[in-house]
Amino acid sequence: MNVLIVLFYLAATAGITLVISRVVRTRGGPGGPVHDRYEVAFLNGGPARVVDSALAALQADGRLAIGGPGIVAVVRPVAYDPVERAVLQTHAAAPHGALHHLRLAVMRHPAVQEIGDGLAARGLVVAPAAQRTTARWCAVLGFTAFVLFPLSIVLTILDFAATDEVSVPFVFAVVPALLACGITAIVCGLVSAGQVTPAGRNALFAYGRGYGHLADAGHLVAVHGLRALPDLVLREQLVAAARFYGPPRRGRRPAPHVAMDDWGPAPVWCAGSSSCGGGGGGGGSGSCSSGSCSGGGSSCGGAGGSSGGSSCSSSSSGGSSCSSSSSGGSSCSSSSSS
Repeated sequence: MNVLIVLFYLAATAGITLVISRVVRTRGGPGGPVHDRYEVAFLNGGPARVVDSALAALQADGRLAIGGPGIVAVVRPVAYDPVERAVLQTHAAAPHGALHHLRLAVMRHPAVQEIGDGLAARGLVVAPAAQRTTARWCAVLGFTAFVLFPLSIVLTILDFAATDEVSVPFVFAVVPALLACGITAIVCGLVSAGQVTPAGRNALFAYGRGYGHLADAGHLVAVHGLRALPDLVLREQLVAAARFYGPPRRGRRPAPHVAMDDWGPAPVWCAGSSSCGGGGGGGGSGSCSSGSCSGGGSSCGGAGGSSGGSSCSSSSSGGSSCSSSSSGGSSCSSSSSS
């Protein structure tokens, strides 16, 4: 039994060390300041807020007109940055000017996806695939501790049956190790649940101190969300567009493959290198399903400053796929079937 006790503690120490090092590694990084309001928007609300910020800026200076019921019209096709250019390009290629379709398509545009890639590469956000892997590690550690507890009780009974001279029951000897594993799994799981890293929060705080005085529509949406938008009509239109792909109510057909983001659902951020959602370029492939991406390689969205790219397609039945290529850029399309 002494050998088993030693093995329990060795295994517990190894598991705790691996999980903690994994959390530290995924939530660390070089950090640094954010570069523009779109990175602030991505940190605050993901791809949805990036697109809302661009739409607010385009509407504010009259380059875009959004009227009821959620129809977008281009007044002056002038773009000052890649995200605004993505809005105009997507609108020109769309068969209709519905705001909710335009908003969803721009979220999946490489110009928006690459913002997440750049933030992940600098350690300001955790790539979705890395976040899911860390969560699985925490779950495995906690489940192992939970399963080993009744096993230790069985071993204690067998030890008592085999000999009458038992100084310390086996279960009492290994409970500290099991408790340490369980607590570590819970704490690390809670810490790794947030996608924005401490460096990302520091960058947002520094941006707020330096640029909090700005009051243009795009900046207000990026920093504070749609609640801060002074144009009440536009705010209502964007909120309605966000809710269009909301979670299905009882008896309602599920919406296309989207994940909750900011005010409403948005396509899962799929980025470059290590997996669907990683940062920095690289080849490979991944698959998307049930609102998340899994698998190795790159996926929807190229990496910032890299050549990785991919395409996504999704359906209301819960399946979608991502495939990557070296052509640089990505495209995503969704479809629903009754």
